[in-house]
Amino acid sequence: MRTEIRYIELKTGYSDNGPAWIGKVAFSNSGRTVYFLDKAFQRQRGAAGNYIDLETGESYWISGVKKEGTNRHWAGGGRICLDRTLVDEYLRLTNQETIDENKIVLTDIPEIYPVKRIEEKANRKRKEKTEQP
Repeated sequence: MRTEIRYIELKTGYSDNGPAWIGKVAFSNSGRTVYFLDKAFQRQRGAAGNYIDLETGESYWISGVKKEGTNRHWAGGGRICLDRTLVDEYLRLTNQETIDENKIVLTDIPEIYPVKRIEEKANRKRKEKTEQP
């Protein structure tokens, strides 16, 4: 499973100032599903977010880490949680020497990718559709 560092922000109920993380996401083999923090996301077309949580329907914005370190929307606010294991990679990606503690808070983000649970749910849904008269 391919993993990459990404910016993730909850949009549902928050507009441009929801909880936000910079962490390691995993991609399904097809690349259509993104896994992060025990959640699974797929692309959606929407005004606020570009991904939807497959289990809750909540809207998220998921993107690459911006080189300038300005990941929040210009109208948004709030500190971003950065996985402390990714500090060196984040600093390298953004060409910074130190973490701006006014914008970033270091935290432990567990790498929990619910691949099996999501696949089982998808398989149940497919089975239910084929069994309907």
